[in-house]
Amino acid sequence: MSSMNSASNGSEKQSVFEEQRAKIGIVRASLGTLPDKLSLYCSDASIARYLAARNWNVKKATKMLKETLKWRLQYKPEEIRWEEVANEAETGKIYRTNYFDKHGRSILVMRPGCQNTKSTKGQIRYLVYCMENAIINLPPEQEQMVWLVDFHGFNLSNLSVKVTKETAHVLQDHYPERLGLAILYNPPKFFESFWMVVKPFLEPKTYRKVKFVYSDDHSTKKIMEELFNMDELECAFGGHNQVGFNINDYAQRMREDDKRIPLFWSQENASMSSKPLEMAMAVLDTGNSESDSDQSDKECEGKSGTHMPDSECSPVDGSVEVTGSGRSGGSDQQSVQ
Repeated sequence: MSSMNSASNGSEKQSVFEEQRAKIGIVRASLGTLPDKLSLYCSDASIARYLAARNWNVKKATKMLKETLKWRLQYKPEEIRWEEVANEAETGKIYRTNYFDKHGRSILVMRPGCQNTKSTKGQIRYLVYCMENAIINLPPEQEQMVWLVDFHGFNLSNLSVKVTKETAHVLQDHYPERLGLAILYNPPKFFESFWMVVKPFLEPKTYRKVKFVYSDDHSTKKIMEELFNMDELECAFGGHNQVGFNINDYAQRMREDDKRIPLFWSQENASMSSKPLEMAMAVLDTGNSESDSDQSDKECEGKSGTHMPDSECSPVDGSVEVTGSGRSGGSDQQSVQ
């Protein structure tokens, strides 16, 4: 009986896979002839992300992807270079770590309390640069990244609905299924009231990927140990790594990464690094099942211990963490940078 069930499940999975592959073909055909860079962007894995984000509805996914292609053609995210956004990065408000989580996912650290500019345009442009950088550094078997959001020094002046709305739009509409997990580390109690404000900007698939972690909670260490190598993880997140953010070292890393961007967007690289669709689908399936099953009461619990319904667990795939129109005061500045 067990072998029969196994065979049946295998047959069903194959059937679903073939159906999904067919839908990818339909979306690709509807795009027509594209410029080189946009054609490279529309790999099977990329189209699969848009379909997954729209529950494999071909019409909705096609519309979503076409909007992204139009956006990429105009915004040119792959042409952003370090020198253009370096001023946004000075305080370490967003940066990519030089290590991965245990699943091989790139990690973006976000510290909204270190906001140093007031330009919405500049903040979003830097966020896009960081997203693109995290993507080109993903290992071949990975499609997604992790966000570690440190709320140290965060205050009311860091809340900006305008930037939050724009951030949510860019991330959810143009980088679907790229966020595997977001950890909000020590968010202040007043942050809870902001959830209701940002909820309309966020999709269920986004806020289901959020974990709330508090340093005085006994389960924190277990959550972090399951996801990260504690010797690599920064001490600000309960790890053992004492080395914090250094703008000069980071600038050097980013300049080196910038040199790799043209190759990443070349036909040669596309043919060499093209991952099997089965691999991409496995990553998406794992990510979605993880986010759907991780909605424990603990993750939707505020600092006050009040349980928040699933529909209110919406603080974000970066929409709040990276924003803010004010400057944190001297006493609010974090000790580890």
